[in-house]
Amino acid sequence: MKGKSPSGAQKRFHDALCRDVGCVACRLDGVGNFNVLVHHIDGRTKPDAHWLVLPLCAGHHQDGTGAPGLVAVHPYKARFEARYGKQKDLLVWAIEILQDQGHVIPDAALAAAGMLEAA
Repeated sequence: MKGKSPSGAQKRFHDALCRDVGCVACRLDGVGNFNVLVHHIDGRTKPDAHWLVLPLCAGHHQDGTGAPGLVAVHPYKARFEARYGKQKDLLVWAIEILQDQGHVIPDAALAAAGMLEAA
């Protein structure tokens, strides 16, 4: 099942992550890599799926693509998280980077990342 297409707000969030954060794994490795795409942390069909995304380069996203020797989340999720941290924690960090740059993050993205307190 493909799921819903991302909304305009979600696309703008994806664009900001990719343009202004870059690959979170490369960033942790001390490399600025902005040749990225969005990786859905928990699939594309669940509620909030298009808010739960990470900017990753090809090599950190899918094994066998991008630069050789990178630990890719597909199919090595456990290895990836052992090296870089839990994906949801990486999303929180990426959002904090955007906020530090002056971006206003939609409440839906903050809620999906667990960054809004329950009312």
